[in-house]
Amino acid sequence: MLHDKTRARCWLEVDTKAVLNNLHVATSLLQNGAQLIAVLKADAYGLGIAKIGKLLWENGVTRFAVACLEEAFELRETLPEAWILCMGETLDGALEEAVQAEIRLTAGACESARRISDAAARTGKTAYIHCKVDTGLHRIGMLPETAAADILQCVSLPGVSVEGVYTHLALHDRRQDELQHGALENVLQALHASGFTPSIVHMLDSIGLVRYPAWQYQAVRVGAILYGNAPRGFAQRDQIQPTVRFAARVARVTDVKAGQCIGYDDDHPLKQDTKVATLTVGYADGYPRAFSFCGEVEIHGKRAKNIGLICMDQMMVDVSDIPDVMPGDEAVLLGGGISLNEYSDIGHLNHNECTAIIGKRVPRLYL
Repeated sequence: MLHDKTRARCWLEVDTKAVLNNLHVATSLLQNGAQLIAVLKADAYGLGIAKIGKLLWENGVTRFAVACLEEAFELRETLPEAWILCMGETLDGALEEAVQAEIRLTAGACESARRISDAAARTGKTAYIHCKVDTGLHRIGMLPETAAADILQCVSLPGVSVEGVYTHLALHDRRQDELQHGALENVLQALHASGFTPSIVHMLDSIGLVRYPAWQYQAVRVGAILYGNAPRGFAQRDQIQPTVRFAARVARVTDVKAGQCIGYDDDHPLKQDTKVATLTVGYADGYPRAFSFCGEVEIHGKRAKNIGLICMDQMMVDVSDIPDVMPGDEAVLLGGGISLNEYSDIGHLNHNECTAIIGKRVPRLYL
């Protein structure tokens, strides 16, 4: 992997000071001893799970969450002492390895917990699990009506320690969020009445942290805020700093006559003679094809419109109004004057998606 942008065709710069600033902002919102669980799924939203995990660990974060066991094992190699929760259902054959590595596992059904218990018996180690309750997101989890009984069954399984109970808000509107919170509260009350109280309850993500500070329980799962995605309506939105700059090189500059089409496109002939720059980035790198004909990049601090269809490995832009563009020049795709909000709006992308889809072959450069 190249780690020098002078040798790279395209690259993603990560501002580690901005990440730490955003960590500080998120931590300042925690109340009543709630702990921050840093969410590093999807390669830390595209910023790099190993580097970001180590950065956060060195700055006081000890609890992390990922989506799948592949991510958990990668993070465990970097952080052998960290508390790591896998939030996805573990359906693969790596449960024994996960228990050995002390990965916290999600159980969204009694059957999941039984498989984890069997794996624990084969390893001779205790498996720590977090039972997930489906309070309204309808993704994974135990139904609220039976969740308390299901969780108590999990508690009784050999080799299993039910450390946590959690859910995830659908964030449709406040009324639905309150119904979800109420459903979780009913489950917790039923568990308490039966003599079991989990040591860790968590339900909030970055958006929930901002909207519902009273629902923090023992921990909050924070991802988006760390990576520069401030929730809409957040009063301290201006304190969240952008963390990335996605850039590529100009490979060629050429003059194309009016009437010609650019790249694979055959529906948008040029209306006038155009100076076209080819950039060394495409949809395989994570620059979405949806930006064809509507996106813009920055070259020499000026905007250049995308023309033609975004290719797998290259794209073309109109630099007719930008003098002296040369092969080797930088073109900024995201960052600088192109904000995360603008980028996501033009491409009709979720904010987190913007960086999460940036491909593995794109070097991450940590500043």
